[in-house]
Amino acid sequence: MTTSRITSFIIILVLIGIGFFHYSSYAGTGPFADFPFKLGLDLNGGTRLLYGIETENVSTADVNDSLSVLKEVIERRVNLFGVSESIVQTERSFNNNRLIVELPGVTDINEAVRLLGETPLLEFRLMSENIPQDPEVLENTPVDEIFLSTGLTGRFLSRAQVVFNSSNVGASNQPSILLEFNEEGRALFANITRDNVGRTLAIFLDGQPISNPVIQEEISQGTAQISGGFTPEEARLLARNLNYGALPLPIYLLNTEKVGPTLGRATLSLGVQAGIVGFLLIITFLTFWYRLPGFLASVALLFYVAVVLVLFKLIPVTITSAGIAGLILSFGIAVDSNVLIFSRLREEIKSGRSISEAIEEGFARAWTSIRDSNISNILTAVILFWFGTSIVKGFALTLALGVTVSMMTAVWITKTFLRAVRPRKETFLSRFLFGSGFFK
Repeated sequence: MTTSRITSFIIILVLIGIGFFHYSSYAGTGPFADFPFKLGLDLNGGTRLLYGIETENVSTADVNDSLSVLKEVIERRVNLFGVSESIVQTERSFNNNRLIVELPGVTDINEAVRLLGETPLLEFRLMSENIPQDPEVLENTPVDEIFLSTGLTGRFLSRAQVVFNSSNVGASNQPSILLEFNEEGRALFANITRDNVGRTLAIFLDGQPISNPVIQEEISQGTAQISGGFTPEEARLLARNLNYGALPLPIYLLNTEKVGPTLGRATLSLGVQAGIVGFLLIITFLTFWYRLPGFLASVALLFYVAVVLVLFKLIPVTITSAGIAGLILSFGIAVDSNVLIFSRLREEIKSGRSISEAIEEGFARAWTSIRDSNISNILTAVILFWFGTSIVKGFALTLALGVTVSMMTAVWITKTFLRAVRPRKETFLSRFLFGSGFFK
């Protein structure tokens, strides 16, 4: 009993510490001021952009890698423009691929589109050997038939910098862009230049040829130079945008959606109110029906809520309205475990066992049902997170975290509290306090 009381005291101290952590982060002062809640688009307001992704020119084996690189590039681009808590996701299906960009706090849709639209698509294409070198034929032939994809795109770019060419007469101080490829791009560029000496390797930016150099020899150092008649300012901006991330795949805008902050605040306020009301109703029921064990379970439930909210801040978890629903649902799942335990406790006391024996036996017999039900809930949440959309993912993540923490609070913390207060001698009062419902 002494060990249980010491452990219970430590749990209470931890709960107080967590309370201070939440107060400090909420007030924006103290050592934990940098841990606010991360609110999603539906609560904070902002803009959601839906893009289509063109993958026709990418082999099936490379689509997943290209989508992953595209996601990273867009995230880097958005973050460099100071948009906090942005969410970038790619969704792949049999018929089409989608890029979803959520920008909390950005209410100007045109500005949001501009942030992403400035990211250039860089490609290296070989001129086809089957096209007659006739200006009229070239003018009337689609670009995709004249220039063939090599697979070398901006996804392989390591760095871009502005250089000034002063080696040629009349070209003094003419800016150009020096490109350096990563290890994979260096090998690919070397193979292209080795196998196609004498052919034109055009450099395309956003689908437009800006430079048409002829391959003179194999280039194994992994560098290329763009000379497009740029002004110094144009060259600087192009190098900056390429360094921010050249898109590995073309994207096109499908839909835009603006979420007002007023609606978000109302949703957040109602969600918080629903959570508080639900929590108060739960602890009222537990205390009224299950008496002392119910009161101790309410303290454990308070610890559960505090821990879950800490995890939301530290991971961090983007809180959405669906996420709040998942959290509230996990309240009920946490209480369900306590109901199973207390029902077993009542049955053990009715069968003639002492309170101490009933506590141990009640937890032991209820554990199998608690374990199986919670594992099934976690597996369901994992499946929803793996296959669901962004809204479903938020619900699944909060539900999984809540169920996992509830197993700890319902089984270990509640059991520790009950062990700490179990009576040495049983009296009418002690049996009443550990009873439930109308059972004395």
